[in-house]
Amino acid sequence: MDKEETSQNSRRDFLKQTTLITAVALTPASAIKAADNQLDERFAEAIENVSCSIEVNGTMHTMKIDPRVTLLDYLRERLQLTGTKKGCDYGQCGACTVHVDGHRINSCLTLAVMTDGKKVTTIEGLAKGSDLHPMQAAFIKHDGFQCGYCTPGQIMSAVACVREGHAENEDDIREFMSGNICRCGAYPNIVAAIQEAKNGGQNI
Repeated sequence: MDKEETSQNSRRDFLKQTTLITAVALTPASAIKAADNQLDERFAEAIENVSCSIEVNGTMHTMKIDPRVTLLDYLRERLQLTGTKKGCDYGQCGACTVHVDGHRINSCLTLAVMTDGKKVTTIEGLAKGSDLHPMQAAFIKHDGFQCGYCTPGQIMSAVACVREGHAENEDDIREFMSGNICRCGAYPNIVAAIQEAKNGGQNI
């Protein structure tokens, strides 16, 4: 291929690219949005719901769900268990903390289908009827909350912290509760509540 032919091909490629860019630039935003919506609908149709059985607070729930649904959204929107809060949705604040088979996790980072066949405990499942869990009672006694938005996640994480053996002293508690953010700054009261619940000798 000689230089002249190469030059002609380069000019053709440039003209094609310029024409394409111009066409996209002149396309109405509404048309682009409509095309995007059609692609989203086709993508959603291509994904089949899957059957999932999850024991939540002692009750078995079996239903077909979108495999992309997070455990947080499953609990709040499908089971109406709104005690688990949606804070950052990025696993950075801990407001959505729940227990899966006894271990604390961020439900916003966990797909619901990943808990198929497992036991999930939310803040609604801690108390026994009208009898508060010792950690809930301690949080109330020590004012371990202000606005209360982060409190369900704080309590769920606090219970796990004690069970894991990470509540031997204040430094341990602060370290292993660091994933739960309280924007009101009630940290000293939270630490005091955890210490009381742990030292109370009750079943945490």
